[in-house]
Amino acid sequence: MSDTDRIVRIAAKGDGVTADGRHVPLSAPGDRIAADGRLEHGPDHVAPPCHHFPECGGCQLQHLSDPAYAAYVHDRVAGALTGQGIEGVEVEPPHVSPPRSRRRASLKAARVDGRVQIGFASQGSNRIVDMTMCELLHPALFALVAPLRKLLAREGVMGRSAGIVMALADQGVDLLLEDVRSDGLASAEAFSAFATAHGLARLTLAAREEPPMRVWEPEPVTVSFGGLAVPLPPGAFLQATQDGEAALVDEVVRGVAGATTAADLFAGLGTFALSLAKGRKVYAAEASRDALFALKRAGDSLPGRVFVEHRDLFRRPLVPAELNRFGAVVLDPPRAGARDQVEQIAASTAPRLVYVSCNPSSFARDAVTLIEGGYRLDRVRPVGQFRWSTHVELAACFTRAKGD
Repeated sequence: MSDTDRIVRIAAKGDGVTADGRHVPLSAPGDRIAADGRLEHGPDHVAPPCHHFPECGGCQLQHLSDPAYAAYVHDRVAGALTGQGIEGVEVEPPHVSPPRSRRRASLKAARVDGRVQIGFASQGSNRIVDMTMCELLHPALFALVAPLRKLLAREGVMGRSAGIVMALADQGVDLLLEDVRSDGLASAEAFSAFATAHGLARLTLAAREEPPMRVWEPEPVTVSFGGLAVPLPPGAFLQATQDGEAALVDEVVRGVAGATTAADLFAGLGTFALSLAKGRKVYAAEASRDALFALKRAGDSLPGRVFVEHRDLFRRPLVPAELNRFGAVVLDPPRAGARDQVEQIAASTAPRLVYVSCNPSSFARDAVTLIEGGYRLDRVRPVGQFRWSTHVELAACFTRAKGD
């Protein structure tokens, strides 16, 4: 066997790649393709911890050792930068969230042969892999899977499929059932009894073409950022793990250190804005009204510190005259990036920028615009919140070069 038969890296979508460029599914660095086509496992190819792998779509890389997976998370970011011609940047060691730490997840439910199945969809299809174990979900979330099967099998009205959105809030699990509705008083009482029995923070039913119905919420549901409780709208976005969120917040706080004013763009519920507000004034821009009102309510407990604006940054990005007022800018856009807003930042004199991204490719594209505009990319921290998946996040710190 020649060296061309050896797996040397993992590609962005999870396939192993040989030295001569062949893609091999479910292979690990150090594996070799034998003469008869079999895959001979190397030291970084391990037994997956979950028996649903690789059929379940929740994970793509459980066959990698922990060091090999950490290297993949690092290389996804480093490779995206290299692909855009950005060299000489410090890509720090990655932060990888531990197993069973996912505090937010979206599952699917469907009736198959008269039985309700719940889980993630299988790779490349809509078929649900019925979940009997999970190494991703926080135990408080996974504990609801089996009881939900029984509940949905006998109560309510569910179409051919339904969505299950779970999030771990300050008060416990916030559960949203999509395309499910109560079928009369007895059904409503059964849903309430389920919420009580399992100590839910909230249970919401969201049937199609009907307003969401909150079946259970004994006290207002919140999630905390920077020590402040923020109202949590049903189904609202949260970082996938508390562990990964803490890593990103640490990088943002580190990146804006010394600035007395900061702008948080695409602020959401205030993950970063509220963590930055102690010791500085923070402007927060957000387009979602539910998130905006939640952030504003929490920010009101810090008078004169947090200033919230309802603003669609895709339609109306902050312009240089607005950006120049801040000592630092935090940018956390959706996966596609924020091309127009980045162009405005590149034309500004804001001295610091921390860019939080869930897509190394769109980040690297935007980084080129910022560098061409006079910013220096000082460092990047990869974050693997979605353990064993190809989904990689990062926090990057830019400073405006002196004289620009």
